[in-house]
Amino acid sequence: MVQPVRKAVFPVAGLGTRFLPATKVLPKEMLPIVDKPLIQYALEEAMEAGIEEFVLVTGRGKNLMEDHFDHAYELEAILLERGKLTELEAMERMTPDPGRLSYTRQRRPRGLGHAVWCARQFIAGEPFAVVLPDDLILAAPGCLKQMVNAYRETGGNLVAVEDVPREHTDRYGILDVETDNGRLAKARGLVEKPAPEEAPSTLSIIGRYILQPEVFDHLDKHEEGAGGEIQLTDAMARTIGDTEFHGVRFDGRRFDCGTKIGFVAANVAFALSRDELNDDVREVIQSVL
Repeated sequence: MVQPVRKAVFPVAGLGTRFLPATKVLPKEMLPIVDKPLIQYALEEAMEAGIEEFVLVTGRGKNLMEDHFDHAYELEAILLERGKLTELEAMERMTPDPGRLSYTRQRRPRGLGHAVWCARQFIAGEPFAVVLPDDLILAAPGCLKQMVNAYRETGGNLVAVEDVPREHTDRYGILDVETDNGRLAKARGLVEKPAPEEAPSTLSIIGRYILQPEVFDHLDKHEEGAGGEIQLTDAMARTIGDTEFHGVRFDGRRFDCGTKIGFVAANVAFALSRDELNDDVREVIQSVL
């Protein structure tokens, strides 16, 4: 029986330069998709998957996220006074129970692997999830819950994957596939951002991971990879042989909200997915077109 996944790491220290000037003060993870910020979608997805403890790896200027998940007593009192109970309930529901949400600081941007390494003391020898809020996934059940279900079958390290055009392999970590049944792909290796002509497949890792704590044995070495950064993909690749590694194709649609077009597309798709907005959004889109 595999050990359950109770903890999740959210690397949120990035500068969000693609969205300047909006992100000069506002963390990119606080950019709203309809009426909720990206980081809230990420935590809600983890909660749905049964995650009990959460750690945000932050950087300078990210304090707004801490405030977002704290109580806002004056606002709550006003909402109660005005009888806005639906809004009040929504605010209360999004806040993890006391002691469940922690923060640690990545002082310098040294890559995703380094950001995950900054949370090592929080993990304390357990399997854990990593969720990248930039990768927003419209799915029911959520992507991480689908992964937890698959992890009960596979154990080991597990990542969410999707096929990408070969000309885009240099943007992702790519699986070197040993076997593939259409849902689960067993990997014999991983390559970080390979050139299209050198990519072993087109099966790319996206921002959802379930990892064994042994990955920290390799992250501890702080070895630099592509772009001079400490790459999580490189550390995961070094565990293969000692730990089985699988990619799981998820049911749902992924939006890369680290790009402007992905962010706009996510707003449209998530608005259309809501019954109270669907008709009006379709009308607005038609009028704009």
